[in-house]
Amino acid sequence: MNDFPFHSMSREQKAVDRARKAFLTGRSKSLEYRITQLKNLLRFVRERQNEIAEGLKKDLGRSEGGTPLYETLGLESEINLAVKYLKEWAAPRPVSKSMMTISDQVYIQPEPLGVVLVIGAWNYPWAVTIGPLIGAIAAGNAAVIKPSEVSSHTSKVMEDLLPLYLDKELYPVVTGGVTETQELLKQRFDHIFYTGNGTVAKIIMEAAAKHLTPTTLELGGKSPCYIDNNCDLAIACRRIAWGKYSNCGQTCIAPDYILCDPSMQDRVIEEIKKNIKDFYTEDPKKCMDYGRIINQRHFKRLMALLEGSTIAVGGENDESECYIGPTVLRDVKPDAKVMQEEIFGPLLPILTVSSADEAIKFINQREKPLALYIFTSDNKLIKRMIAETSSGGVVANDCLMHFSVSSLPFGGVGNSGMGHYHGKYGFDNLSHLRGCLIKQLKMEGVNKMRYPPHTADKLGWARFFILKHVDFGSLGRMVLLALMAVFVAVILQGYFTD
Repeated sequence: MNDFPFHSMSREQKAVDRARKAFLTGRSKSLEYRITQLKNLLRFVRERQNEIAEGLKKDLGRSEGGTPLYETLGLESEINLAVKYLKEWAAPRPVSKSMMTISDQVYIQPEPLGVVLVIGAWNYPWAVTIGPLIGAIAAGNAAVIKPSEVSSHTSKVMEDLLPLYLDKELYPVVTGGVTETQELLKQRFDHIFYTGNGTVAKIIMEAAAKHLTPTTLELGGKSPCYIDNNCDLAIACRRIAWGKYSNCGQTCIAPDYILCDPSMQDRVIEEIKKNIKDFYTEDPKKCMDYGRIINQRHFKRLMALLEGSTIAVGGENDESECYIGPTVLRDVKPDAKVMQEEIFGPLLPILTVSSADEAIKFINQREKPLALYIFTSDNKLIKRMIAETSSGGVVANDCLMHFSVSSLPFGGVGNSGMGHYHGKYGFDNLSHLRGCLIKQLKMEGVNKMRYPPHTADKLGWARFFILKHVDFGSLGRMVLLALMAVFVAVILQGYFTD
C-alpha cells in the first residue's frame, strides 16, 4: 500500500486504494455476494432504462428502441447466464490423471485476480463497459470502472447511478479525461481491460508493463466483407446494410469494406441503396433510428476520408448536427484514403477482386481484423476462407451477430487486440486458473525412482510411469491401483534386498 497519508492522494489513487482494501476483506470471494451484486446490476439495467436511453440519445442520437437492442438486452442476458452458472464456473475443475497421479487429487481452482481496471469506449458505452464488469464481478474481483469521457452524458449516468446499486467500495466509477486516465494508469492493478483504439492500447500496455499487469485489449481494425458470386444478394446486402449503418457505422465489428467481383458492383450498390431507404426512409437525417457521429472531430476525420473516392450513394452531411448520411463508395482503390485506417462511420467502400483467391490475398496483406464476413452459399468456400485467413471472429452470411453469442469468445488477434470475454470466457479471462495437486504422505515406495542415487533400473521405472499414457476410462481405477500395489511391492522388495 501507499506510505503517504490518504488525504494527499489523488481521487484516482483513493478509489484504487479503497477497492484494494475492500477486496482484501475477502467479501467478494463469496459466491452469494457476487450473485447479489450481479442481481443488483440487473436491477440497475432494468430500473434505469429511461436514464440510460436519455444519455445515449444525447451522446449518439440513439433511438429509444435502439437502446435495449444494442446495449441492455445483451447485458441482461450475460448477467442471467453468470448468475445461473457461477457455481459451476467457480467450482474446482478436475483434470485427467496419469500413472503418476492416479491416487492424487488433480484439479484447476479458478481464483480472483484482485483489482481490475475496466476502461470503456464511447460507441456502445454500456455494452463494452458493463460487459467486462460482469466478468470481473463473477470472477470475484474488485473493479474500477472508467467510462469514456467522449460519451459524456452516459458517463454521468454511470457515475451518478451505478453506486446506488453496487458496492461502491469494490466497484467505484472514476470519470474524467486523459489526465484522470493517466493518473489511474500509474496505479497498480491485477488486470486492465480496455476497449478502444490501437494507439491508446499501446500507452495502456506500456503503463501495465511497469507493474507486470496483464491486459485485455478489445480493439478494431478494418473488418472485410467478401461477397461471393454464389449467394442471395438481396438478403446479403440487407444484412450488410444493417451491420454497417447501425449506430451510424460506429461499431468496432462493422463491415469496414466490401470485396466483390466487378460484375456484381452495380447490383450491390442498388441493393444497399434500397435497404438504406427501407431502414432509414428517403431522408435518414429525419429518421429516429439513424444516429449521429459522436463529435465534430470524428465528423471532420470521416469527411477527410472521402477525399479521392467516388460516391455512389449518399454523401449528405451537416457539420452542425454531426450528421453524415449512409454512404457507399464505388471502384475504391486499395491506396485510397478511406482504406488507410478503420473507418468507424457510415462510409462503405467497395473494392473489386476477380476471385476468392484475390480476396484472401488482399485480406492477408493487411493487419488481422476483429471480424471477417463472408457471404456465400458455398460451404467449401466458407471453410477455405476460415482456414486461409486470420481474424478475431468470423461470421458467414450475416454481420455483428457473433457478439451476441455468449458461448463464443469475443476478442481480437494481432492488431485487433488480445484476450476475450462473454459468458464463461469473461469469467476465465479475469480469473487465475490455479493448478492444484494434492498428494498424501503415503506410498513413499513409488518415489524411490526419483530419489538419488540415480540408477538405470530406476530410470527404467521412471520412463514407464512418466511416458505411459493409459486410458483410465477403459482400464478402470481399480486395475490401476492394483498395478500400483504390485509396483510398490516390487520397489519395497528392492529396498530389503539392496
